[in-house]
Formats: sequence, C-alpha cells, structure tokens
Amino acid sequence: MRDPADVTVTVVDGYVDEPAHFGVPPYISTYPRYTAGALVDAGVPRESITYHTIDALRDDRSRWRDVVDADLVVYTGGMTVPGKYVGGTPAEPDEVREIAWTADGTTLLGGPVRFGVGEENAGAQDMQRDDLDYDFVAMADVEAAAYDLVHGGLEGFEDRYRDYDEVARWAREGAFVVEQHPNHPDYLIAELETSRGCAYRCSFCTEPMYGDPGFRDPTAVVDEVDALSDHGLRHFRIGRQADILAFGGDGEAPNPDALRELYGGIRSVAPELETLHLDNMNPVTIVDYPERSREGIEIIAEHNTAGDTAAFGLESADPVVREENNLLVGAEECLEAVRVVNEAAGWRPGEDRAAAPTYGDGAARRLPKLLPGINLVHGLEGERAETFEHNRAFLDSVLDAGLLLRRVNIRQVMAFEGTEMAETGARLAREHKKQFKQYKRAVREEVDRPMLERVAPPGTVLPDVHAEYHQDGKTFGRQLGTYPLLVAVPGERPLGERFDAAVVDWGYRSVTGVPYPLDLNAATLDELRAVPGVGRDRAANIVVSRPHERVPRFDGVALDRFATV
Repeated sequence: MRDPADVTVTVVDGYVDEPAHFGVPPYISTYPRYTAGALVDAGVPRESITYHTIDALRDDRSRWRDVVDADLVVYTGGMTVPGKYVGGTPAEPDEVREIAWTADGTTLLGGPVRFGVGEENAGAQDMQRDDLDYDFVAMADVEAAAYDLVHGGLEGFEDRYRDYDEVARWAREGAFVVEQHPNHPDYLIAELETSRGCAYRCSFCTEPMYGDPGFRDPTAVVDEVDALSDHGLRHFRIGRQADILAFGGDGEAPNPDALRELYGGIRSVAPELETLHLDNMNPVTIVDYPERSREGIEIIAEHNTAGDTAAFGLESADPVVREENNLLVGAEECLEAVRVVNEAAGWRPGEDRAAAPTYGDGAARRLPKLLPGINLVHGLEGERAETFEHNRAFLDSVLDAGLLLRRVNIRQVMAFEGTEMAETGARLAREHKKQFKQYKRAVREEVDRPMLERVAPPGTVLPDVHAEYHQDGKTFGRQLGTYPLLVAVPGERPLGERFDAAVVDWGYRSVTGVPYPLDLNAATLDELRAVPGVGRDRAANIVVSRPHERVPRFDGVALDRFATV
C-alpha cells in the first residue's frame, strides 16, 4: 500500500477537442487541472505533481525523465471532432503509446481518447478503440480514476463519474498546474465547465454519453475562476457545456438569474480579466424560450469581452437529414435564433446598444460583443446532393437578412462507438468527399469573406494580438478567445509579442491588418501600403516627407482611422 504523500505523479496533456470541451493551446482543458486537484485531494503533495504538454515533451527530450521516474503517469487527451490547430499539435497515437512504454511507474490513460483514436484528426473517419498499452484506462472520468487509484495505493479502481462536490474541491486544488504550462500566464485561456451531458440525442455526438445535463453551482465556478486568477490567469472561456443558456435550469429552459450570478460573480473575483468568452449555445433553446433566452443573452453581453462567439449546432439545414439524425432545429428556426443573438448582443463597445447591429464605413471600431457561429456536419444519415443546396440556401438567407455570423464551421462526421453513427459509420462522408470539398470552398469564397467584411469592417481594432508565426514576410497572430481571427501584419515582428492591429483587408477566414495606431513617422513602407487607398506612391511620399506633424489628408482615404503621428 503506497502512502499518497510519497507518490510522485507526472500528468501529460495530449490535448482534447470535444463537442463541448476544448484544450489545444492556447487553451488548457479541465482534465489536467481537475486530475491534479484530485491527486492533491487524495494526499499527493503539490510539489510532487509535474505537468507537461505533449508539445513541451517534443521540444525538450530531457523532460521525458519526469515520465520515466514518476510513480504514476496520467495521460489525458483525445479528439472527438476534427480540427486544424495553430497553437499546438495534439498527440498522435504512437506518441501516446511511447508515454506508456517509457514510464517505469504505473500508467493511467483517460479523457475522450477512450472513445477511439485515429491516425489523424480529420473527418470522414470511423474511430475505433485501440490498445494503447496503459496499465489502467479510465472509461469514465480520468480525474476520479486518479483519485481512486492513489487513494487505493496504485492497486486499481472502478470506473465512475465524479460528482460536482468533488469537482468543487478539485477545480480549486488543481488550479496551480496552469503555472507549469509553457504559455502561462500571457497566452493561456482556461476552459470552464458549467455542465456535462445533453438533454438531446443527436446521432453523431459523444456528449449524450455523459447522460442528462447536470449543472454546477454558480458559486463553485466563480470559486474556480478565483483560484485560477490567483495563479495568474486573466483569460477564461465558459466552454464546457452543451448549452450556456440552459445553465442553472432544468436542462432545457433558460435561467437568467443563474447566468447573472455566474457572470457577475466571475467579474467580481477577476476584475482585471482580459478575456471572458463562451462556446456552445443551443438554438432550440432560443426558439422554445425566446424571451428568457433574450434576457440571458443580454446578461452575457453585459459581462463578456468583445469578439465572443456562441456556436450554434444547426448541423444540417436539410429536413431529411434533420429527421433521420434527431437534429433539433430547421433552417427557419435557426435563422430566427441568429436574429435574436444579433439583436440582443450584436452591438459593439462604444455604439448605441439600442441601435441595430451595423457594418460598413461608419461602424464602431471593435468586434461585436457576441455573435452566433454556425456548425454544419456532413456525412450524416440521409445526406444527399440536395443537402449541400439546403445548407448553402440557409447561409445565403443569413446574408440576405443583413445578419452577422462570426464564423461557419463545416466538417465531416467522425463516427464513434456508442453513438448512433457507429451503425452506419462515415460511409456517406467518404462517398461525398469530392462534392464536400467543392461546396466548402464555395462557402469560404462567397459567404465567409463577405460576412467577415461585415463583422470586421475597415479600421476595426483587434487588441492584444499575440504574434504566433512568420510566413511570406508577414507576422501571423491571434487574440485569445473563442474562434479568434487570424490576422496577418506586414513584416516579421518578434514572436510572442502582443500588439493591437487594425483591419485593412480580408481573406476567407482571416484578415490583414496593420499595427494600431500606425505611427506615420516610424511605419514601414509595406505597412503604409496596406492601408486602404494609400497604395505604393502615397506610401512612398509619406516616407520621404517625414517627419510629419499631422496626419496628411488624401481624397477618399480615411488615413486618420489607422494612423497617428
């Protein structure tokens, strides 16, 4: 029987991406934090717990010594939705196995990896459970397994789900591991859980495997933010739930009072926070409870930070696909939900909240407080050629109505054991892959770009962009937050630097910017040329005419919106 006080533990974060949970850098998920808290609660000293991301192990092989020497190695990770990532690279199956093979101590694996693995995180795949050679595999909650394993002397555990009394303790106790994350403190955002499970049963989704939704007490979430803030974090996302509007209610109906307590409490314990965003919002809640939903959305927009996104799981606008996969809303209902969010939360800081959301030359200079984002999934049962036409018609209807979407997420289904899709797999997704690619490109060109021009008109300021990488003589970076815009600025700025940028042009899912405010007496020629209407000759004249005492005026060029002297 091992005394927990003598146990050393290494927690390896291979990153997660689930329908209602994200943990790829710059995000840190709940899994490593709650696992660390469970270990402390079981009696392991904090100083005996080491946390590494998979990227940190790749970057410095000497860190593998912590894997070799630990009495217990806990791996958390797994992807149940496909994605592409900039801030980190999720662990590959061979790397997950290497951790087990390298460790001399007991090994425990958990997280969504238990649903299955693939050689790449892409759609149109049938995901299978695989033997990854760990001593123990948590088929329920890895944090509960870690607690029981240590409490039982590393001799075993029975799969179980943790309860919210345990989470209340573990969330606070495990907050310290954020200080061991390579991105701490400036480029790290903590995913916060308010609930798990879902009242609905969409055919492809793994979230219903957690059962009906159960909700944390608002004070417990606020206490977790307080602890994370004490360890230096200033960026938070309430993303671990199927529907933020259902928080504190019966699983379906909104509870505005609970949202007010949650958001107001977070602001009170972390008054200097820099990011407060969310992820999932179910459009069916808005359709079924429009007034209470509107009130809840207004509360969120009052307390959040600009550029927030509420992901809407429309999944398909095809009524046939909707019927065969138990999807919740149709195209007309989802359009109305988009309208409600635009009206209640689509205002920009500094503009009249009572006015309709605006775009164009006269728009305010910040991103809207909260906009919907649409999720579309292809390869579902019943999909046909007309499915692509239905989805495109829905997106066109949003454009035609003058409404705003922050982003459109189009993906092909991943079929997991335990979901209804396991019976049919990803066969349709593979059969329709060619049509899918053509349709996706058309949406990017004909929907995403014009929508992005509305959301971020010329001169829109994006504060605190973090420089992430260089390419083609430009610096690419993002803000911290939900689905942040990728922005490219001319020149190669120091990586890791934070700067404000003003939007000057758009791609399909990214923007071009210039540093804001642009100092005319120090700006490079490429930066000046990027400002709309300036061009090569005017930029050259600005450079040769330095120093400037005021911003020069040019016909048709609003240079003073971007520049100063």
